[in-house]
Amino acid sequence: MLTKFYLKQGKGRKAEKGHPWIYTDEIEGYDGEYTNGDIIEVYNSRGRFIGKGFINDSSKISIRLMTRNQEDEIDYEFLRKRLKDAFDYRSKVIDTSSCRVVFGEADFLPGLTIDKFNDIYVIQSLALGIDRFKKDIVDILMKDHGARGVYERSDVAVRALEGMEETKGFLTEPFDTMVQIEENGVRYMVDIENGQKTGFFLDQKENRKAIHRLVKDAEVLDCFTHTGSFALNAGIAGAKSVLGLDISQHAIDFAKKNAELNGLEDRVSFEVHNAFDILPVWAREGRKYDVVILDPPAFTKSRDSIAGAKRGYKEINLRGIKLVREGGFLVTCSCSHFMSEELLRETIIEAARDAGRTLRQVEFRTQSADHPILMTSDESYYLKFFVFQVV
Repeated sequence: MLTKFYLKQGKGRKAEKGHPWIYTDEIEGYDGEYTNGDIIEVYNSRGRFIGKGFINDSSKISIRLMTRNQEDEIDYEFLRKRLKDAFDYRSKVIDTSSCRVVFGEADFLPGLTIDKFNDIYVIQSLALGIDRFKKDIVDILMKDHGARGVYERSDVAVRALEGMEETKGFLTEPFDTMVQIEENGVRYMVDIENGQKTGFFLDQKENRKAIHRLVKDAEVLDCFTHTGSFALNAGIAGAKSVLGLDISQHAIDFAKKNAELNGLEDRVSFEVHNAFDILPVWAREGRKYDVVILDPPAFTKSRDSIAGAKRGYKEINLRGIKLVREGGFLVTCSCSHFMSEELLRETIIEAARDAGRTLRQVEFRTQSADHPILMTSDESYYLKFFVFQVV
C-alpha cells in the first residue's frame, strides 16, 4: 500500500488543475509510512485522488506528480512507456539526431533531463525520487533507444535543495566524451563532460535556423556566442563576415575549432570580450553591423532579482541596438523563466527609445519543440526570442 498524503483545505488547487508540484505548506498530513524518494498517492482535503508521485520532505517542493491515473504502477514498464512517448513526440516535431529527449515535468518525468547527441545520451537528475530510477532509465536507453553510452551531468547546485550531492560521470562503460553532431547543416564538437549544462544548448536549434534568411551577405555580430552556434549558423547561411564574442577563453577556443570543422574560419572569427564593456567602446568608434545577436545567460533565476535582471537586459540591448545599421536587425532573447515575454518586450522598447532608434518586430519565438511548454506548468516556459528590424 502506498502512503496517502492529504492536502489542506483550499490548498493544492494548481495541482488539481494539472501542475505537477505540491509544496510543503500545502500538505495537511499523511496516512502510512514513507522514506524520502518513495512513490506516494495524493488526495485533496475532500479525499479525492489527485495523482501519484514521489515525496521528499527535505525539499520545498515536497511532492512531484508523475501520473493522474490511480491504476498506474510507477515501475520499469511505466518509465519505458514514458520514454517511448517522449521520443515518439520528438520524432514528429524535430530532427532527433541530436535533441532533448526528456524535458522534466513537460514529459511527466519531473526532475529529469535527457539530451541525445547522436547515440550518446546525457542525463541530469534534479530530484531524489527520479534519482532512484536512474539505473532503470539507463537500461531502457541502452535497450530501446540505441544508446552507445550514457553520461551523467548532475553537477548542479540545485541538487542540494533535494538533499543530494552533485555528481557527474559515466553511467555505462566509458567512451570518448567529445562528440560530433550536426544541426541545421552546421557541425559541432560537443564536450559532454565539461561543457555547460549537458554540453550543448539544444533549445535554440530552431531559432538558429530562423536567422538564416536574415544574414546572407550581412556583417554579423554574435554576442555571448559560447561555442559559436549562432555565429556558425550565420556563416553557413552565407554571411559576409561574422564576429563572435564571449567572456570565456575556453568557449572561444572551442568556437574556433567548430569554425575550422565547418571550413568557416575565413569568414567567422571569435574574440574574448565582456560584451557589456566592449560594445559601448565600439559604438563610440562608429562600428556598425547588419545583424546583432544577443543571447546572454539568464540574468535572474528567482522572482526577487527581476528588477536587477531588467536593468541588465535593458543595458545589453541598448548597447546592441546602437551597433545596428539602419534597416538592420536585432536578434535578442532571454532564457529566464522569470523574465516574462511582456516584461522583456517592454525592456527592449525602453532600450531602443534611449538609443534613439525605432524597432519593428519581425518575429517572436520560444524554445525549440523538443523543449515543450506544458500549459499547466509555467516553469516549462522560459526562452523568449525576438527578431526586430532597427529603423
